[in-house]
Order: sequence, then structure tokens, then C-alpha cells
Amino acid sequence: MGIDGIQSKEEGDEVKEKKEDEVIHLRRTIGLLPAISFIIGTVVGSGIFIAPKGVLMNSGSVGLSLVVWALCGVLSTFGALCYAELGTTFTKSGGHYTYLLETLGPLPAFLRLWAEFLFIRPAVASYVSLAFGRYVVDPFFSPCAPPTALIKLVSILGVYLPSLPVAFVVAINCWSVTLASRTQITLTFIKMFALVLIIVPGITALARGQTENFQNGFEIDTLTLDKLPLAFYSGLYAYGGWFYLNFVTEEVINPNRNIPLAIIFSMVTVTVCYVLVNVAYYTMMTAEELLVSDAVAVTFANRALHGLASVIPVLVAVSCLGALNGGFFGAPRMLFVGAREGHWPVLFSMIHIRRNTPLPAILLLYPLVVVMVARGEIFQLINFASFSRWLFIAMATMGMLIHRSRFPLHPRPFKVPLPIAVTFTVVCFFIVGLSLYSDPWNTGGSCALTLSGIPVYYLTVHRSRLPTRWRKIFNYCSKQLQILLEVAQQEVQTY
Repeated sequence: MGIDGIQSKEEGDEVKEKKEDEVIHLRRTIGLLPAISFIIGTVVGSGIFIAPKGVLMNSGSVGLSLVVWALCGVLSTFGALCYAELGTTFTKSGGHYTYLLETLGPLPAFLRLWAEFLFIRPAVASYVSLAFGRYVVDPFFSPCAPPTALIKLVSILGVYLPSLPVAFVVAINCWSVTLASRTQITLTFIKMFALVLIIVPGITALARGQTENFQNGFEIDTLTLDKLPLAFYSGLYAYGGWFYLNFVTEEVINPNRNIPLAIIFSMVTVTVCYVLVNVAYYTMMTAEELLVSDAVAVTFANRALHGLASVIPVLVAVSCLGALNGGFFGAPRMLFVGAREGHWPVLFSMIHIRRNTPLPAILLLYPLVVVMVARGEIFQLINFASFSRWLFIAMATMGMLIHRSRFPLHPRPFKVPLPIAVTFTVVCFFIVGLSLYSDPWNTGGSCALTLSGIPVYYLTVHRSRLPTRWRKIFNYCSKQLQILLEVAQQEVQTY
């Protein structure tokens, strides 16, 4: 081959390589540090600053509430290990949806998708926004309780105004995956600093002998077993987020290694920090003081951090921002994969032609959050969203066990011990079942809304029965939105 031929071949290779770089698809850009930051940054949100009141209120004593916090951490770690196996067994993004689809079939998977975007994700974002509103307003009214209407107004403004949390995280997640990852790393370090700021003075005071609030820690006469599942819901809400890395499996570098490592390191770190934070709270506050406080961290700061008390609301707001960013980064991938599988309109399986982000799926979440903000107070939202969320998590790990028995030779790069998987699944089903008795109104409503997806599935997905005219109008609107948003379907398979 002559020199001209070699040059032509090299130019052809360069053109081919350039075209491959320009191919529209989600790229693997999340390494181990971003993965750890993604999990910790999503788990450590508003929960540790809001949930202590719910755990104590429903457990009945200081000692039992600390046991609940530790058990919630262990249970969440067990679940995270199960999802590490699922994430390395099924390499698609989509988290819960993908695992239910692969193990239990299309109907449970569609119901998870339906529940996620009908009320779970809006409820989760709403109580993070309400926590943001409470901590922004509370310092201006301390020691009095701030007006509930004002908290909701600030929360709604936090959804609508571009300078406030939800719009901010929607914007950066629409703009760039790399920017969203770097933002999450930064916010994670800030919120870990907030936890250390609480832990150090609390543990220091405890070491000096300030233990009076732990006297009679286990008061049997205040124990209410029927409310115990709600205590676990509040605790598990604070640990929620350990499963979000599984939503973006197709974007994780070397997922067989990085997913298990990130999950194990993150959950151990968070569990230790959460227990120490609660010990610090109880060291500086009595149980009665914690129960009457709607902004526990502010009350703690007024007691232990006199010179830095004004910093805590800012750090909590940043923590809420990190949780929202993680949620808006991960959850749209479930919708993206569901649309790719034909369980949601095809528009939501498209990504931006230049930014390589699932723009339609991210934007859908934005208006849904506002509807939930005015629905009720934080603990009602926790119970409302937690029932269906934990029901489907239990179903996913049950599906993992069924898949193991049906396909024992299927490759599993990471395999969780059987007792851990069985324990987690049984406990989840038990908590979900008992919560129907503990809070029938909110959990029953959650169950009913989930089941409302069954007729939708059979009318639109299983066998479409929509009138032809409706389908034409829908297809026309989808096409116009595709042009407006500058989105297209992936051109290569990423799983």
C-alpha cells in the first residue's frame, strides 16, 4: 500500500472515530468517587434533619429510637447489597423498574413506573422542598413556630423560582451529566461537613458526662407497637437514596466493580454518621424538646453552636439541594428506560442531541412536584410515598431470589449472601403490611393510586385500545415536542 493509501485509511479512521464520538447516546462518565458522592449526596438530604422527630414520635423512647436508627441503617445496607447484585446481574439502567421487568414481568414493572411518576417522585421532592422551606423560615420566628402557610409558600417558590432549588437542579441535569456529577460531589462534601458540625460538639458533651437525657432511655409504658412501622418509615426515609446509582448503571464506568464498592462504602459511612448525629441530638436536647421542634438541627445549633447557629439553616438548604440533585439525576433514567421498553410514550426515551441528557424525562418531573407540596405535612408525605416505594423494593428483591432459583447459571459478578436477601425481603413486606394498619388513610391511598395503573396498563400498553384519532393527535404533539426540545433516540445500545 502506498503513502497516499495509508493517508486515506488514516483519514477514514479519523472520520469514523469522530462520527462515533458524535453518536447520540448516554456515555459512561461516572467513576467511583462520583458514584460514592451520588449515593451519599442523595441519602444525606433533608431526612436526618427532619426524620428524628418522626422516629421518636412513633417509637416512644430515646433508646428505642436509636435502635430504630441503627436497624434502619442495617436494613438499608442489606437492601443496597441486594441492589448491588441486581445492578451487576442486569446491566440496564432503570433501577426498580428494570429489575421488576426482568424478574417478575411487565405489569409489576409498569406499576412501579406509574407509581414513581404519579406520586412517589413528586412526594419525595415535595417533602425535601418542605424541609427546605421550614429551615429557611424557622430562624426568623424562633423560638415560636413559623406559620404553616408561609412554609408552604416558600416551598412552592422553591419549586417555581429559577434561583431556588428544584429549578436549579433541573437546569444542571438538563445541561450536562458531567456538571451534575461535579455538583453532586461538591454538595456531598458540604453536607458531610454539616454532619460533622453536629456530631463533634454533641459527642464532646457526651464524653464530658452530659448523659442525663439518656436516663430511662427505654420506657416500656410509652412503647406503641402499632406505630413502630411508621418509625421505620421515617428512619428509612432518611436513608432513602441508596438505590439511585442503579438508575444510571449504563453511565457507570466498570459497574461490576464500582457499584458494589460505592454502595458498601457509602452505606457504612452514612449509618455511622446518622447514629452519631442522633446521639448528638439527644445529648443536647430532651425527648420533649425534640418532639416540639420542627427544625431539629436549628434547635440543636441554638444549644451547642452559639456562634454558628445561623450557618445550620444554610447547610440544611444545601443538603436539600444535594438530595434534589441526586433525585433529578437518577429518577428520570427510570422513565427513560421505561419509554425505551415501550411502557411510556416514546418521547421520553429520547436524549438531547448535544447535551446527551434525557431532557424530556427530566422536565416531566418539574410541574408534578408543585401539586404535591400543598397536599399535606411532611410526615404524611413520608408515609404516603413510603408504602409503594418499599412494596416495590421488596418485590424487586423477591424477584431476585426467584431469578436465582430459575436461572442458577446466570452470570452474577456480585452475589449477596442468601440470609441477607431473605431477611431484607421479609422485613420489608412485614413493615409494608403493618403500615396499612398503622396509617390506613395515607398508606391506603398510596396503595389505591398504585393499583389504578392496572387498567391504564391494559388500555395503553398490553394492547392499545386508544381511538385512532387520539393516537394521531398524540403522535403529532410528540413530534413537535421532539423538534422543540432537540431530542432524538439513542443511536447505539448502551447495555
